[in-house]
Amino acid sequence: MSAVLPFPTLSPRPASAPAAVAPLKSAGLSGHRERLRDRARAAGLHHLPDYELLELFLFRSQPQGDVKPIAKALLARFGSLAAVLAASVEDLMTVRTEDARGRTKGIGAETALDLAALHEVARRVSLEEASKRTVISSWTALLAYVRLSLQHEPREQFRVLYLDNRNQLILDEIQNRGTVDHAPVYPREVVRRALELSAKSMIIVHNHPSGDPTPSRPDIEMTRQIIEAARALDLSVHDHLIVGRDGVASFKQLGLM
Repeated sequence: MSAVLPFPTLSPRPASAPAAVAPLKSAGLSGHRERLRDRARAAGLHHLPDYELLELFLFRSQPQGDVKPIAKALLARFGSLAAVLAASVEDLMTVRTEDARGRTKGIGAETALDLAALHEVARRVSLEEASKRTVISSWTALLAYVRLSLQHEPREQFRVLYLDNRNQLILDEIQNRGTVDHAPVYPREVVRRALELSAKSMIIVHNHPSGDPTPSRPDIEMTRQIIEAARALDLSVHDHLIVGRDGVASFKQLGLM
């Protein structure tokens, strides 16, 4: 009789066996999230790079899975953290990531809406700062507000900040939206709206999606027409601000009004 024992017969691994590996991967991701949170608490949020700050926020709408590729894809697509937050829900949903197996995945409507909501929160906080005092004495806060509102808009917007007799903000109103290089403006409508609001003065604001805030010849002519229409009704125009990614141009500071 042979003393050699036969090898045991190996039965096929059950189809559900790979699930045993999943908890390890899940545990690794969970550990990364907790380490990132610990680092944010210990060192402060301001020490985190932009993609990790985005990761922290994405944890809410992406309770499972690795969100680092999503954060990096967003920054690569839009170019900066400010541009990510200023992007529309529709544009955010065009962002795709690819996993190790080559499968693509979108960020989803919930994540896109969360990011857009974060930008709106920042805009409203900025507006509160600009509205606490007279606009003239809180000029730095006003410039910060218009940049946050318009710096990364892909289409031209024409807005008017209507002010009361103490130069405090009554309303920031979008008068018109246009194309990548033009938004129609109607001076009579601008002035008519000022009368409806009992405004005494205004600041004109629009953006240049090209990034360069330098006033164009049509910008200068349009401003002149609004000033003349306002003057006829004893209304004043304090300034015309053009917002671009490269900064904010002030007609008053440029000597154009």
